[in-house]
Amino acid sequence: MGTRYRRLVAAVLLALAAVMMPAHPAAAGTPADYPEFPYPATSYDEAFRGQFHFSSRAGWMNDPNGSFWYRGQYHLFYQHNPHGLAWDTMHWGHATSPDLVHWTQKPIALEPGVHAGDLWSGNGVVDTANVTGLKNGADDPILVFSGTNGATIHYSLDGARTFQTYGGGRKVAVPAGTSRDPKVFWHEPSRRWVMVMWSDGGGNGADFYTSADLLNWTWRSRYAAGWFFECPDMFQLPVDGNAADRRWVLTDASGEYVTGDFDGTTFLPRTAVRRMDHGANDAGGTFYAGQTFLGDPRGRVVQTVWQPAARGSVWSGNLTFPAELALRTGTDGVSLTRTPVDELASLRSGTVTLSDRTVTPTTPVSPAAADTYEVTAVFDAASATATRFGLRLHARADGTYDRAVTYDRAARTLYGAPLAPENGRVTMRVLVDRGQLEVFGNGGAVSISDVVRFDSAAGSQGLQAYAEGGSVRLVSLRFDRLGSAWGTGEPTLAGNLAGPWAAAGGTWTDVAGGKQGTATGDGFYLNSTVAGDGTYEADVRLRDAVAAGLTFRDRYTANVDAAGLVKLWRPGRDIATYATPIARDRTYHLRVVAAGPRLRVYLDHGTTPVIDAEDGTYATGRAGANVFAGTAVIGNITLGAPGFATNVAGPWRPVGGTWTAPGDGVRAQAAGDAFYLSGTTGTDFTYEADVRPVIGVAAALTFRATADASQHYTANVDTSGVVKLWRPGRDIAVYPTPIVPGRTRHLTVIATGSRLRVLLDGTQVIDAVDATYPTGLFGLNAYAGTASFQNVRLGPA
Repeated sequence: MGTRYRRLVAAVLLALAAVMMPAHPAAAGTPADYPEFPYPATSYDEAFRGQFHFSSRAGWMNDPNGSFWYRGQYHLFYQHNPHGLAWDTMHWGHATSPDLVHWTQKPIALEPGVHAGDLWSGNGVVDTANVTGLKNGADDPILVFSGTNGATIHYSLDGARTFQTYGGGRKVAVPAGTSRDPKVFWHEPSRRWVMVMWSDGGGNGADFYTSADLLNWTWRSRYAAGWFFECPDMFQLPVDGNAADRRWVLTDASGEYVTGDFDGTTFLPRTAVRRMDHGANDAGGTFYAGQTFLGDPRGRVVQTVWQPAARGSVWSGNLTFPAELALRTGTDGVSLTRTPVDELASLRSGTVTLSDRTVTPTTPVSPAAADTYEVTAVFDAASATATRFGLRLHARADGTYDRAVTYDRAARTLYGAPLAPENGRVTMRVLVDRGQLEVFGNGGAVSISDVVRFDSAAGSQGLQAYAEGGSVRLVSLRFDRLGSAWGTGEPTLAGNLAGPWAAAGGTWTDVAGGKQGTATGDGFYLNSTVAGDGTYEADVRLRDAVAAGLTFRDRYTANVDAAGLVKLWRPGRDIATYATPIARDRTYHLRVVAAGPRLRVYLDHGTTPVIDAEDGTYATGRAGANVFAGTAVIGNITLGAPGFATNVAGPWRPVGGTWTAPGDGVRAQAAGDAFYLSGTTGTDFTYEADVRPVIGVAAALTFRATADASQHYTANVDTSGVVKLWRPGRDIAVYPTPIVPGRTRHLTVIATGSRLRVLLDGTQVIDAVDATYPTGLFGLNAYAGTASFQNVRLGPA
């Protein structure tokens, strides 16, 4: 993604300015609002938006990055400006899918201003063996590699929900000259990780590095090639399915590639340069900067590729449909084939099949009509007299059509790409989306990716098999409608309840804090899971709504009400209420423990229920969210999750920042200092917790605090590399030690009169004296970023 690339993209965007929405100024993020979800609501139904081709919910996208499989989900990252329709201020967008077809937009993965370096193209790997030593909890470390003029590492310790920058952003591999686009993969024979990176030191080429731990890299060799420019990808495939004959494939951004041998350090090509797709293979075209997924559970090599010319009113750029790559021997030697992954079948309906039809200029065959579809047609070229034949797409009654996929017998080309008949036949497989067209010939021997702005009007959806200058036998044809792949996942409503979710009244949209509901009366957003007894939890924030809350067993709802109460109700009956001040734009945590007819409601992690009532009307039902008479945000809906483990009596109350409960503790987001104070005071004690600075500066234990947190002691872990004990106006003691962002540390404070001791992971690191505050409240503290806390315990000194 270099200067030449950016100039080309800028020229394309300038030419298209008249048809594009004006770009908003690009913007960097801050640790206090990371991860960002800046996207407006969409039905993914805008003109020319692909219905089964991935595009970002909004904004600009280019190169796919960091594609891998992890614990049931494909993760797709991509170059992204979420704040406009032009290339600017690159972020890493993020989406997930269980099947390579149905994608869910997730919050931003990497943000400038939050993560170090140029967040340009790269890739990601899962460290299943923990060779990095970064593992911290149940999730495997996930590393993504990015940057320019050297590779920078960012890593996640929570399953790709958040990322931290490794080593302050230091470059771990720096080729000579200009360099970018690191691709990392595992090389089994040498038992090492390999990085290939494009650079122009001495001319275009690929630099190879190896590593045993993914963090420290050694330069090994260079493959110099004038044709090789940007976005390398490298993978191994068997030839004709023969596991004993496996070759490495090295590709660049334009889809040019060579096959050869790789011993873990040096690449030796065995073939001349070829091209895997015959679309417009530049940064303003239809096929550029492809990348393959790592760790496919079926052992496949699956590729997606950026289509720069695709654009709409609120989005710019999309990806080709995922294609499986293979090596096949043909008349011109060994070459790559591309075929759509078979998960496409999940979108099919309305199948029509035909066989043994004669097509002439006056008798075209019209099997069906649709907006988005797949068609596979086999023509007998050996017996044909037609000079040209093929498929007319989005044909109309007046004889016009939007595009023809044509085989030219004399030129032996399909859609302009060279293709010889196989056994006298030509097979063309075509994927037609609203703004995207993909053509595959003879089982993927030829691939052509294109951008076509199809007319989706009802009278413009015809399909014709046609012939010119003679006849051709249509051996067989299969047509399948392809439905929309969108709208099956939850982008921001975190929790442990599997979907699908469905609205039952009101309008529900995705926002950074979860699901935003708006209703004139009652509106519900319900999960399909049916449950009875259990512990239900959710975060609730009133905007202008009268009330909002947590629904369970279909008909019970526990809510917070702006009138100043917590209420448990079901249709026709208010079961119980609890009077307490309720403020707008403050997040409250509701927990319901349902055991038969006994229903207990807890507020803000209090250890005593604010409502303890009985009602046996409904034994089971769905869980979800409720909003009444206005707008509210509900997030982190869980059933039977670990919750926030603490023996410190609540309710807990925020003083600054936003405090939520993601199901396994509490989480803070803060621009400066933010406190979460309990209802418990103490003088002499042992106070401890697991603290994790997710992104930003510090996570801490606060004690002996006043109700407004103007006076307090705080012991923190600080990512600058210290443990610190401080109070307002004074740093009491500092202990230097590495603090890795994203890693959980256990802090303990032992207070006995004026003696204050701090332990890190069980080892005492601070022993100080300060008599300023003799007693006060217990709490938690986060500073300038996001932090999480769990297992908060209070005991005797």
